[in-house]
Amino acid sequence: MVPVSCSSPAPGRLGRPALVSAALLGLAALALSACGAEDPLADGGDDDAGAEGGALVVGSQQYYSNTIIAELYAQRLEAGGHEVDRQFDIGQREVYMPELEAGDIDVFPEYAGNLLQYVDAEAEASDLEEILAGLEQSLPEGITALAPAEATDQDSFVVTAEFAQEHQLRSVGDLADVDEDLRIAANSEFETRPYGPEGLQEVYGVEVTLVPVEDSGGPLTVQALLDGDVQVADIYSADPAIEENGLVMLEDPEDLVLPQNILPLVSDSVGDDAAALIEEVTAELTQEELNGLNAVSVDDQASAADVAADWLAEKGLDEA
Repeated sequence: MVPVSCSSPAPGRLGRPALVSAALLGLAALALSACGAEDPLADGGDDDAGAEGGALVVGSQQYYSNTIIAELYAQRLEAGGHEVDRQFDIGQREVYMPELEAGDIDVFPEYAGNLLQYVDAEAEASDLEEILAGLEQSLPEGITALAPAEATDQDSFVVTAEFAQEHQLRSVGDLADVDEDLRIAANSEFETRPYGPEGLQEVYGVEVTLVPVEDSGGPLTVQALLDGDVQVADIYSADPAIEENGLVMLEDPEDLVLPQNILPLVSDSVGDDAAALIEEVTAELTQEELNGLNAVSVDDQASAADVAADWLAEKGLDEA
């Protein structure tokens, strides 16, 4: 006989279609009738019960470094006794933020400055303290930002060493003096970001045309730059590809790109115990540690799960 749970079925969520035959529904109804009318959550249930009826749903962007951080959160939560449902590689904020607001995702690694500009397009914050204060005021109801990490991983404007030397480039503003049409490789969302073409024009007087490359500053973006298909690329600052390929990250003296310290977003389903476990990870996530995690992933082609497991064991965070 097929075992039947007496708990309510979980609501539909990302990428999980459920095809149930009428016969199975009938059997389930008969089995559930024996469960009685008692509501297992009538007493408030698990303080850390996520949308999966007890599991905390951990999500990530479609970016390898973000997935590693999400895996760190997930494994630390599991070591602390929490059930976890992974929903990784979701995509950009336009996709996952509505899921967070709906309560379909409980934990998500985010980047402070970009997040603030997403939830408050009029924000005028310039440093981390102002960003955190802005997030406290602007995040949707039911979502909380936990303490940020020291580590940042932010959009940066990158050129080849040859291009930088040819045009004597040190800062983003120097691009305004380049006497050729400039193309930049980035995700298509870059077009509407505050640091996109409009922001570059307004702050630095730099005109660029976007060449969409949909891999979040990954190897395709790097290759477009190396091949000369573009002169500039939007690559995250903690990506080991910058150093490995001798690329030059241009200075941003006007802080067009806000500080992108990593911080966990959590839903109201994440109780104090689970939040404390997540913040144990965040407290260890220095810039050096993040760069190291990314390098292992890229150089060794290691999975996010393996990278996270080794790091947590090294930090003594793989046990309750």
